[in-house]
Amino acid sequence: MMAETSLLSASGVEVRFPMPSHFLQRKKPVLHALRGVDVDIRRGEAFCVVGESGCGKTTLGRVIMGLLNPSSGEIRYDGTRIDTLDEGARRPFRRRMQMIFQNPYASLNPRMTVRQTLAESLRYLGEGMSRAQVTEKIAETMESVGASAEWGARMPHEFSGGQRQRISIARALITDPEFIVADEPISALDVSIQAQVLNLLSKAREERGLTYFFITHDLSVVEHFGDRVAVMYLGEIVELAPVAQIFEAPQHPYTRLLLSAIPRIGGDAFKAERVPGEIPTAIDPPKGCAFASRCPLAHDRCRVENPVLKPTPTGTMAACHAVEVS
Repeated sequence: MMAETSLLSASGVEVRFPMPSHFLQRKKPVLHALRGVDVDIRRGEAFCVVGESGCGKTTLGRVIMGLLNPSSGEIRYDGTRIDTLDEGARRPFRRRMQMIFQNPYASLNPRMTVRQTLAESLRYLGEGMSRAQVTEKIAETMESVGASAEWGARMPHEFSGGQRQRISIARALITDPEFIVADEPISALDVSIQAQVLNLLSKAREERGLTYFFITHDLSVVEHFGDRVAVMYLGEIVELAPVAQIFEAPQHPYTRLLLSAIPRIGGDAFKAERVPGEIPTAIDPPKGCAFASRCPLAHDRCRVENPVLKPTPTGTMAACHAVEVS
């Protein structure tokens, strides 16, 4: 039974990146990657984040992991605020929080063997483990991800994409973390390998009691892997619900658009909804609802007042004036 206690929370998180500008420009352009994001991740759950490329999913994951600093807002882990900690104070949390990156070809050091890659994490976070303990831990972790002990002496270029991702998962698991940010961990892999990696992540969650922040653009993956899902659009969460409810009764028009794009077997396959209007830019986000220019339910209020997450008639949360409970 999944625990209901919060492990990680983000409150009012914003990330703004200054953009290159002409010296005659009076107003310097700023890219608004995240705009007031709130999330609360329960201990033991697989919390998924979906949305199109550029919606802010990866940025949120990197802020949670401390790889980016928020422009405003705060991140708390197990009740402790961590976004303001220096590297020394954050080090204990590095062991408890790990990340699996999207590209297995770029995330491993090409000059280090597999054994050196895994040992590096233990040297930094292993709190004085002996050489024998490090060797034993590496062998144990590699076995847990279905990797042969013989892999340890080999270089990353000797492996396929699926094998590299197993090594990346082993690197994340070797410090015995509680929380893992998985940033599109299967998108760079062949379809035949994707299910194997997802099964491996599910097995690790069951055996180790892990909590996942799982980033993806593929709602069909969420359907089989996640407990709850947050749908992001232009740096904001527009819908938040248990996975089953998202598929049974999506409330936000953008969520419906994403679901309509999932290939289905039968006559309705590939019949994605087409919506008019231009996709707004994160450099100059609109004043009201960011989806208003493409939304079939938009009205005058949507163009001047940005909606916030509120309960819907189904009991889920959506940022949409058209579906909120009055």
